[in-house]
Amino acid sequence: MTSVSNESTQHWVLTLSCPDRPGIVHAVTGVLAQHNGNITESQQFGDPLTNTFFMRVEVATTTDANRISVALAPVAEEFDMTWRLDAAGRPVRTIIMVSKAAHCLNDLLFRQRAGDIPIEVAAVVANHMDLKPLADFYEVPFIYLPVSKETKTEAERELVRLVNDLDVELVVLARYMQILSDELCSELSGRVINIHHSFLPSFKGAKPYHQAHARGVKLIGATSHYVTGDLDEGPIIEQDVERVDHGRSAEELVTLGQDVERRVLARAVRWHAEHRVLLNGQRTVVFK
Repeated sequence: MTSVSNESTQHWVLTLSCPDRPGIVHAVTGVLAQHNGNITESQQFGDPLTNTFFMRVEVATTTDANRISVALAPVAEEFDMTWRLDAAGRPVRTIIMVSKAAHCLNDLLFRQRAGDIPIEVAAVVANHMDLKPLADFYEVPFIYLPVSKETKTEAERELVRLVNDLDVELVVLARYMQILSDELCSELSGRVINIHHSFLPSFKGAKPYHQAHARGVKLIGATSHYVTGDLDEGPIIEQDVERVDHGRSAEELVTLGQDVERRVLARAVRWHAEHRVLLNGQRTVVFK
C-alpha cells in the first residue's frame, strides 16, 4: 500500500457485507489504494451457511470521506454491498437507560471518562430517580422518564423524541428493567444493546441469583445482545461466565454476577462503537 504522510492524515473505518464471491477484497482495497489509502487493519469472514462475506478495514489516508464514498459506490453496487464509512475513534452519541442498579452505569461512565470506550453520553434516562446522583457526579444530563402500564406508549414516544433531538446513535439498556415494545425495537433496530444475566439453566423473574443459588449452579454469566421484539433473544454480541461452587452465598453470586454483567456490557458497547459488530441474520460477526 502507498505510505501516507502524517500531515492531514485521516483515519476511516469501512465495514461491509455482501454475497460472497471472488474479487471483493481486491476491488475494495484497490479503491482505497487509488485514493492514497494505507490499510492499518483488515479482517474478513465468509459465512458458508449464508454465503455472506463480511469485512472491516481501517485505513489512513489524506483523502476525505466523500471522495472515498463516491469511489466505493460503483464497487458496492457491483457486489450488492451493505456498507458504511465512519471516522475511526469518533465518539458515538449514546443514551444509557437505567432503573435502580448502578454497577453497569457507573462502569460505562467511568470508562467513557477514561477514554476506554469511544462514546459520548448524551443523557442518562431512568424510570426511577435513584441514580441521579451518579449521573450528576459524572456531569451527565439525567432525564427522569417514569413508566407505567398506562404511560408506556407515551414514554416510548418521548424516548424516540430524545433519540432524534439529541442525535443519538446508540441506546444502552444498562440494567433497565422495562420491556421495550415491538414497535420501538423495530424503529431502533440494531441501535439498542442490552445486558442480562444468563445462567445454565436460565432463571427468569425476581431474584435470579437467589434462584441460581438454590439450584446449586456451577456457572454464572451474562449476555449482551441487540434488542429485538423477541425478549432476550436478539443477536448476541458478547458473553462471559464465572465458575462458582457450593461455598458461595446468594449475596456473593449477586456481586460476582454484577461484575460479569458490567464487563460484558462494556465490551459489547466498545465493539459496537468501534464498528466491529456486523449483523448476520440472528447472529453477529464480531471483529475483535
